[in-house]
Amino acid sequence: MTTLKSISQVVKSAGFRWKKARVSLTSNDPEYKEKVEAIRSTLAGLRKGEAFFSIDEFGPFAVKMRGGKSLQGPNEIKVVPQWQSSKGALIITGALELSHNQVLHFFSDKKDSTEMIKLIELIRKSYIDHRTVYLSWDAASWHSSTGLRDRIDFLNGWAKHDGAPVIEILPLPSRAQFLNVIESVFSGMARAVIHNSDYPTVQDAKDAINRYFEERNQRFTRSPRRAGRAIWGKEPAPAAFLEANNCKDSRFR
Repeated sequence: MTTLKSISQVVKSAGFRWKKARVSLTSNDPEYKEKVEAIRSTLAGLRKGEAFFSIDEFGPFAVKMRGGKSLQGPNEIKVVPQWQSSKGALIITGALELSHNQVLHFFSDKKDSTEMIKLIELIRKSYIDHRTVYLSWDAASWHSSTGLRDRIDFLNGWAKHDGAPVIEILPLPSRAQFLNVIESVFSGMARAVIHNSDYPTVQDAKDAINRYFEERNQRFTRSPRRAGRAIWGKEPAPAAFLEANNCKDSRFR
């Protein structure tokens, strides 16, 4: 026993500790450096009249009773049934404008190029006074479909006539969702209004999500700084493109 204790002391004094392995965030995209540098340099040189959007979808997720920590009385125990009937499912399609930290979003029935076109046209309309909008998204197939590219080409062809911004695409490297800044915002939203929830209907869940983004947008319109323990402080990474960030939180996706 003394020998084991002595060995333990020697190992500890040498600086050894029990630690979890660190997961390395990697991408196998051969153009990883070039794509990251293109995004970084565009953001660094963003001028007045230009806006940069991080784009993604959240879901589908079922609207049902969710578990988690909650304040309970001495004789209370919250119980979440293992098997539940879903009240419905939701998909959120959204875009985060990085300069002013504003979110545009709507609810979709599916993930496809049609929904992406709808989002692009919403961005185009909302930022009609801009010269250029940059769109950045992951390597999902519907983000690079022929129909989507054709629609962007069409809109750019009419940009001058419409007085609308030109659309430029700066894709993320493949297998690099952790760099997609809106992932962090979606995770913060999930922790704040979906985690530990029990909405009576799908519409109640939509209303809560809409309120969250409205309040978040108002907060960052007034000030770009985070506010103490406000609900948007639950985002796991800052709303900025940083190669060291891990914006994707698998616990709340």
